[in-house]
Amino acid sequence: MQSYAEFHQQSLTDRDAFWAEQAKRIHWETPPQQICDYSNPPFARWFVGGRTNICYNAVDRHALERPDDAALIAVSTETNTEKTYSFAELQREVERMAASLLELGVEQGDRVLIYMPMIAEACFAMLACTRIGAIHSVVFGGFASGSLSTRIDDAQPKVIISADGGSRGAKPVPYKPLLDEAIHLATHKPAAVLLVDRGLTPMNLVEGRDVLWGDLRARHMDAQVPCVWLDATTPSYTLYTSGTTGKPKGVQRDTGGYAVALATSIPFIYGGAPGETFFSTSDIGWVVGHSYIIYGPLIGGMATIMYEGLPTQGFDHQPDGGIWWRLVAKYKVTVMFSAPTAIRVLKKQDPAHLTAHDLSSLKALFLAGEPLDEPTAKWISDGLNGKPIIDNYWQTETGWPILGIANGIDGVEKNQPRFGSPGFPMYGYNVRLVDESTGLAVEGGDAKGVLVAEGPLPPGCLQTVWGDDKRFVSTYWNKMEDASGEGRWVYSTYDWARRDADGYYFILGRTDDVINVAGHRLGTREIEESISAHPNVAETAVVGVADDVKGQVALAFVTTKSSEGLDTPEGLKKMEQEIMRQVDSDLGAVARPSRVMIVTALPKTRSGKLLRRALQAVAEGRDPGDLTTIDDPSSLLNIKGMVDAGK
Repeated sequence: MQSYAEFHQQSLTDRDAFWAEQAKRIHWETPPQQICDYSNPPFARWFVGGRTNICYNAVDRHALERPDDAALIAVSTETNTEKTYSFAELQREVERMAASLLELGVEQGDRVLIYMPMIAEACFAMLACTRIGAIHSVVFGGFASGSLSTRIDDAQPKVIISADGGSRGAKPVPYKPLLDEAIHLATHKPAAVLLVDRGLTPMNLVEGRDVLWGDLRARHMDAQVPCVWLDATTPSYTLYTSGTTGKPKGVQRDTGGYAVALATSIPFIYGGAPGETFFSTSDIGWVVGHSYIIYGPLIGGMATIMYEGLPTQGFDHQPDGGIWWRLVAKYKVTVMFSAPTAIRVLKKQDPAHLTAHDLSSLKALFLAGEPLDEPTAKWISDGLNGKPIIDNYWQTETGWPILGIANGIDGVEKNQPRFGSPGFPMYGYNVRLVDESTGLAVEGGDAKGVLVAEGPLPPGCLQTVWGDDKRFVSTYWNKMEDASGEGRWVYSTYDWARRDADGYYFILGRTDDVINVAGHRLGTREIEESISAHPNVAETAVVGVADDVKGQVALAFVTTKSSEGLDTPEGLKKMEQEIMRQVDSDLGAVARPSRVMIVTALPKTRSGKLLRRALQAVAEGRDPGDLTTIDDPSSLLNIKGMVDAGK
């Protein structure tokens, strides 16, 4: 039997042969003529000359072979609804949505922005776009108008699809007013807005622009919209991710490479099979929702659960810390995918929930989004009677795991998960640890360095940054020295990592100024820009601070233009609340700082650079390290005193 290390090496040394074999997992209208074109590094073009369609692979081919099998299971504890769509029924709904988009003037290559809660229509919308060759861009429903408007301007959608609102904790969350404000703020104006009316919150329709989905759907009940066969390298979607610069980056994904990568990952990494059920607790606004709520399970012939609700609220809005496990039992879920944050929330619930339901169908629980701490991993493992708890490490940019445990490969030895570690490099990824200063590879056991991957990245990873090839190269790629003297292109994850003597990797944290709140990557620069808009803010620094539940939370330090009104606890609290509301309004609640500390000065180097790492260390009660370059040591000491006093 082959070892996983041998299998992984084979995927690198026999790259084209390996991926040619995996490409057989999807339907090709025209087979690819070239597996990988890496003639213009670091840009990689996969399955050149091949023509396929993601929607066909996710829906139509299964509808032909087993039309009555479950495909989409839409569950909302917010509206007390459950509905299962077979593959045949899903195809009909997707065709109705596709016909509606065509009526609104959407053509191949046009962009469609989706700003929706976790409802079945959001799934129809994504699949309808891929069906007709439109490029979708899903924006997380928790983002406020400011964030949404920047994404509208960058994507320039012909049509926006949204809803009257979502719901959280049995309270309606209006979407339409936020969308109207975002369109008002944006320079680009969509030709039409397609709206799902859930009856949750009133909405005012804009004449000549807004159209109700219910009306269009009724006109297209019998619509038959064939899949458009697309070149494998054609963009399928863009998804925005925060970075250290203010403007979010539109990660651009292809068609053929993405379909092959997901089709391979379902059996290899997740152990899923046709006819089984996949349950990811993420949101379609994030990459996990794209890859493992919508596309991956469906391409793999699995039913997928799309869940709207809290992990602690059951039907009829009653508290239920076991609602997810109830769904696992009811729908015989074999693969579950969640986030460490969610498990830390469940830790606070009655552990009896884990044993109250028949979880025998569950093969493994996968977790990703932020580092999985060992105590949480052990707690959930014990609670699930030793079922495998497998961490994944990946990014919006990669679309599927970089590090993990792939135990579903025939003829390859299985690896044991190790608490605290996401595992090993996945097939296709030529992973290295490099010294941040020299860029040279760090070898040997117990090595530490920046986690990088040598190009070309495997299928399914980002093609480029939407509309900005230069930013793609400058943001993610560097040349690493090699024996040839020409250097090799390497992709940087911007994460520190450690590799132990057995080859297991451990993620140590970010090297840049991106923080990870409950699996949501947020750029500190974006939050700082929002805070700076407050009329009395002179300067601000935002850092991510460790949190037992969310992994990280944002902590803001602010200096003011005027101290008037800030000489009392009430005055300080008032300004803190004003700043929080400012961030809420601009970026949404997900970006709201946990605390805003008003300080007299921010610690800087003599060259004027903010010492964010020192601020983070002090906030977490750690040694700030070498401060030889600090301009005014008292600035950090004063902040330490405030933190220690709990002010």
